[in-house]
Amino acid sequence: MSAVPEGTIPYLAGRAAQPAALERITARVAEQLALDAPVSGVREPVFVGIGASHAALALPVRVLAEYGIAARRELAGDLGPGPAFARADLVLGVSQSGRSTETLEALSLVERERRAALVNLAPSPLSETVAHCVDLGSEPDSYASTVGYTGTLIGLTMTARALAGRPLPQIAAEWAGIGELLQEQERATGPVVDEIAGRAAGAVAADVVASGAALSASEAGALLLREVCRVPATALVTRNYLHGAMESAGRTLHIVIGDGRELELARTLADAGHPTLAVTSAPLTAGADLYVARVPGAVSLPVRTVLETLVLQRLAASLADTRGVEIEDFVFHNADTKTTQAVA
Repeated sequence: MSAVPEGTIPYLAGRAAQPAALERITARVAEQLALDAPVSGVREPVFVGIGASHAALALPVRVLAEYGIAARRELAGDLGPGPAFARADLVLGVSQSGRSTETLEALSLVERERRAALVNLAPSPLSETVAHCVDLGSEPDSYASTVGYTGTLIGLTMTARALAGRPLPQIAAEWAGIGELLQEQERATGPVVDEIAGRAAGAVAADVVASGAALSASEAGALLLREVCRVPATALVTRNYLHGAMESAGRTLHIVIGDGRELELARTLADAGHPTLAVTSAPLTAGADLYVARVPGAVSLPVRTVLETLVLQRLAASLADTRGVEIEDFVFHNADTKTTQAVA
């Protein structure tokens, strides 16, 4: 049995803790937004992060688009002096640990009054270097993030709606009963996810296909498949996947998330004999190679994204089990991705 990395909890414990933790996070974020929300009325905010945090940023960008706000996300570590933030009226950095060196360096490119942050752990270098910070309450999290990631999705959605000027009671109400929803989703989809994991134990790679807000589930899911069960996995955008990328299917696992073109794509892959998991709320009939994990259609887009992420978390854990991989046994530990130093 591998040792759990210092300062973290086991992956399976993190998954089990999510229903109660996300209820606490919702209350915690609402309390902070009532006291010190990033200023509303922004028109061109930029969200910045790296790794799973960057994956999470697809969701608030989509949420803000609903209000006509031209938000965008940028990959920390791929920015330098120049016009990246020139027009931004707010730059919001996301790092669950609050110690991601690349995100801190990105925020150093703008003056403090334009900086905001969302973190799990506070105080932290990132929370100390911005004008406005929302934290998730320092919830215990696994090394391959579970609670921290889904909590970040909630915190980002609530913050985005606050930036759009929505009333706080309405913002919090979106997440009422999230703990029970997670438990229902786990009961409903756990068996089929475990079944395809058994079928795909020998897969040499995985494609995780989605679009829009679901990119937050697909990109984080692909990262989990790499971290937790060592499956080379790639997140791909649905329409781009159709333009040639799917031609490499073979001894591969396919996860397709969505209710639109994704349905025909899932059927096409399965009909060609490739194990395919469709994560959808649309009517779709399972088959010999097509597995269907249903998410409820009568929930908001952000809530659905959290539930989609839950399916990917379960898949990563189940594949680790069938492949005989110790979840906590990470191969590489890079010493230069976290820091204890804030920026000026």
